Amino acid sequence: MLLALRTRAPSLLNRCQVPVQVVLYAVLFLIADRLVTLLHLPLPANIVGMLMLLLLIVFRVLPLKWVKAGSRWLLAEMLLFFVPAVVAVVNYAQLLMVEGWKIFLVIGISTLLTLGATSLVVDRVYRFEQRLAARKASRD
Repeated sequence: MLLALRTRAPSLLNRCQVPVQVVLYAVLFLIADRLVTLLHLPLPANIVGMLMLLLLIVFRVLPLKWVKAGSRWLLAEMLLFFVPAVVAVVNYAQLLMVEGWKIFLVIGISTLLTLGATSLVVDRVYRFEQRLAARKASRD
């Protein structure tokens, strides 16, 4: 009987892992929301919550494995979070028929500008890191 409980325990822990981690994210958000309200921070609560989670992981208060499964599940199900926005677009079908090309043009240009800016920043940071590594190698 005891052996049966021991073999069943890990599967129970694995099944509860994702819901517990999602609850942890929700609790962090609620704490962050309180902090934003009490301290009158100019940041949204979700950003403050993510920073809190990052600090907990960096300072090894919260092991990374305690949040990994929940974050993977949320990323896998991310499409569900965008369904209401897609359904709302259907309500504006007439607007899309008339002004849709302008909207898509703006989306396309802004996407290209974002990709371009990101690539420039990554390139500059990469070159900066190479220069730092070359300086360090020349000192040694």
